[in-house]
Amino acid sequence: MRNGTITTFILLGLTDDPQLQVLIFIFLFLTYTLSVTGNLTIITLTYVDSHLKTPMYFFLQNFSFLEISFTSACVPRYLYSIATGDKVITYNTCAIQVFFTDLFAVTEFFLLAAMSYDRYVAICKPLHYVTIMSKTVCRSLIICCWASGLCVIIPPLSLGLKLEFCDSNIIDHFGCDAFPLMKIACSDTWFIEQTVIICAVLTLNMTLTCVVLSYTYIIRTIFRFPSVQQRKKAFSTCSSHMIVVSITYGTCIFIYMNPTAKEEVTINKVVSLLISSISPTLNPFIYTLRIKLRKPSRIQSKE
Repeated sequence: MRNGTITTFILLGLTDDPQLQVLIFIFLFLTYTLSVTGNLTIITLTYVDSHLKTPMYFFLQNFSFLEISFTSACVPRYLYSIATGDKVITYNTCAIQVFFTDLFAVTEFFLLAAMSYDRYVAICKPLHYVTIMSKTVCRSLIICCWASGLCVIIPPLSLGLKLEFCDSNIIDHFGCDAFPLMKIACSDTWFIEQTVIICAVLTLNMTLTCVVLSYTYIIRTIFRFPSVQQRKKAFSTCSSHMIVVSITYGTCIFIYMNPTAKEEVTINKVVSLLISSISPTLNPFIYTLRIKLRKPSRIQSKE
């Protein structure tokens, strides 16, 4: 972002009401603490427990790391703003925040697709699972997720670095985000807006296609199981991932695919807040309750 005469931005946050700010601060502080604690617990358990040294938990470990990174890139700064009343953020800090929040968010989508492929191999090709999902393959998939995230955000980010800000430095958001920044830019933003939308749609379509295809084959395979008990265990293995996928894709599709949502600033901010606070808090509970970390199912033990 080329900053002409502007070197700092002012983040308006969600509200100016002091009482609401106190409630928001408590809410965000609790959800952030639970999110970091829950995801760190998953990372620790999957690292120290020998029974959890499977590809499924390797991906879950990386997903938890991404959740901590994503929420840490935006929530602490807003907590600091509420606590101190300092709404000013420097130009460079704002650019860094945009880069990391977008990188972690986009990488999560590709990781969710990789996790769905892992479940596909585990249920549809259990005899070849160890061979297909080797350590080398798992590490390569993680690297590809990060590389794909970088490739997606670099085009719009490189265009965003050329934006000029001269008339206003007030961002109507609780953090630095692409659309609020483009609204206050002096230069023409049509091309970068289209680039952001295209990159978002491509990411959603590519990763969602992988998820849908994987679960189409998974469901077909599960219904062929002769035992009801086997079906239940197979569904329980995938249920947590399916819930997280539904929450993640549902909220992001609402923001990027619904034209009115981009115009309604309040709705955009609230949904963004839910993505950065509620989702990272719920995901550890979803996985630990649904997947029974300490007692892998027979399907996982075969893996």
